[in-house]
Amino acid sequence: MSGVKIAQRKEKCENCTKQCNKKQGEDGANSGPESEEVNGQLIEGPRLLLSACLSCDGCLSDEETLKISQQNLEEVERVLALNKKCDASKHKVVVASVCPQSLPFFAVQFGLDINEAAHKLCSFLKSIGVKFVFDTTVAAGFSILETQKEFIQRYRRRHHDSQALPMFTSSCPGWIRYAERVLGSVVTPHLCTARSPQQIMGCLVKDYFSEQQKLSPERIYHVVVAPCFDKKLEAVREEFYNSLLETRDVDCVLTSKEIYRLMQKRKISVEELGSVPLDHLQGEGGDVALMRHDGRGSEGFLEHVFKHTAKEVFAVDVQEITYKTLRNRDFQEVTLEKDGETLLQFAAIYGFRNIQTLVHRMKKGRLPYQLVEVLSCPGGCLSGRGQAESEVGGRADKGLVQQMEEVYVSLPVRLPELNPVLNKLYQDWLHGPDSDQASKLLHTEFKGQSQSNTQPPHMEW
Repeated sequence: MSGVKIAQRKEKCENCTKQCNKKQGEDGANSGPESEEVNGQLIEGPRLLLSACLSCDGCLSDEETLKISQQNLEEVERVLALNKKCDASKHKVVVASVCPQSLPFFAVQFGLDINEAAHKLCSFLKSIGVKFVFDTTVAAGFSILETQKEFIQRYRRRHHDSQALPMFTSSCPGWIRYAERVLGSVVTPHLCTARSPQQIMGCLVKDYFSEQQKLSPERIYHVVVAPCFDKKLEAVREEFYNSLLETRDVDCVLTSKEIYRLMQKRKISVEELGSVPLDHLQGEGGDVALMRHDGRGSEGFLEHVFKHTAKEVFAVDVQEITYKTLRNRDFQEVTLEKDGETLLQFAAIYGFRNIQTLVHRMKKGRLPYQLVEVLSCPGGCLSGRGQAESEVGGRADKGLVQQMEEVYVSLPVRLPELNPVLNKLYQDWLHGPDSDQASKLLHTEFKGQSQSNTQPPHMEW
């Protein structure tokens, strides 16, 4: 990259950071008179929001910018239009995978319960040329089970491996990007290596499902419907690209609002849509029973790992988890105590300001947690900017978020350990839960860059 471009991006980042700090100071809601000691100095007032940092392309390479620019409705419509023009033998089989946190958005917008909203969404997607529509709960189940397994392994080697704990969850691409680009090797060894639900779904579609359909992976165009723009960043990561077949696990990510706007653009009303059930990955007929995992509008990694570890390591059967709010609703902890001794201490930390506190404490050796569920969006995945952001001011629409939370918790909870589809896929697709195939397709690695080259201006630690 030329020196001119680097200077331009540095200037843009500096300006963005200054404006963001100014905005937080004016807003009040995100800016408290917060003070912390950093490198011997007392730093007062608000600092840069992670969401603002990630929405700026100042640190993106030209190649990344190009790839992310292709993650849009126009690209999907181009593929669908080509399918209508070209010979059937050259068609791309368009597959859509819908995140469970996106379904409450459509339920609220359609004024329907979540199951019927899923059927209407499926009907719309198939009406425009999508061949198969899945939900990603099975993929999330894989991610949870692999995270549980990795935590147990790390916990058991904690006394002779200084980087084993704490373990940070890794399903949030905004947090991962920040950890790699800014925090570097201080944090990356602590990131759980389990792939996110989105990318495991990519493997399921391009590896397992393509084989079931007797299709080469590059013949499938895989679209993920997600609540968050940052999922576009995750889809274009190098490790999720098959250079031999020239195909990505996820070809395009569209946010919930982008899909809803496509409906509006095509002037399709909910009333005129049929009720079409989602498809089964394994091809069997019948409606898909929508389920969710434990958690506050996200995939519930903390709760599942906490309950699993309590039972596996300490023979304690935890039925309900009690959260203790610390700094705010997005900084909470849970503990397991027995005979006056604290056995486990986990935390759920959402939003950039709380992430700052997390890293400060870790650097000072004052982090008591064995596992931290980290998400860049305040409020978790339901509050993702791709569906919860209001049309004015760029803030989360609190009324909409509350409605989505109420819809989301109406779904029944099922432990991934008890999901027969997962157990069957472990055997039929991965040749066992501890196989090389499982390790290859369900895990990834993270690379920490030098902090001296990646630390944005005005972002102090």
